Amino acid sequence: MSIALETVLAKAGLRVTPGEFLGLVEDAARRLSPPNPNPAEYFSADQRETLTEVGLDLRPRRPDEVDSRARAVAAQAVLRDSALTVSDAATTIGVDTSRIRHRLAAGRLVGWKDRGGWRLPAWQFTGSGVLPGLETVLAALPIDQPPLVVAAFMTTPQEDLLISGEPGTPRQWLLAGGDPDRVAALAAVLGTPA
Repeated sequence: MSIALETVLAKAGLRVTPGEFLGLVEDAARRLSPPNPNPAEYFSADQRETLTEVGLDLRPRRPDEVDSRARAVAAQAVLRDSALTVSDAATTIGVDTSRIRHRLAAGRLVGWKDRGGWRLPAWQFTGSGVLPGLETVLAALPIDQPPLVVAAFMTTPQEDLLISGEPGTPRQWLLAGGDPDRVAALAAVLGTPA
């Protein structure tokens, strides 16, 4: 299993040992939710009755069901492993570490506090700088969106961002010189009901 996992991690470009990656997965799973939550416990009796009446299944997951947390846990582990430290980000864009912290505080970069300091998702950087139009997009994001949601948005093709006739990701759109206001308009509605 270790060789297969090493191969997958190498193909994905993740600089982590299989043991470290499995530790990240375990940590992400622990943070995400209990292993087998009983959804009914989260609601009052009246709420359970109403939700059941409209067709929601509030039973705990069966042992033979796929754990719905698996995709989110894997995505969280990859996001954490591929994120840059403040020092890495400073080196990438050629500034002092204090400038990175200042940009984080001002909302001009996105990141989260983790063991050992700030972590900055790699999607917001290019080989030699910051993603063009990033500040415009970040200014439009609702403040309650977690890094995983923002990363998924920035790396998922959007029908409204056509590049050579094909849907592109917001990151690809910005790298291709696309209007950041188009991405900002899409980002502004993250987390709102469709």
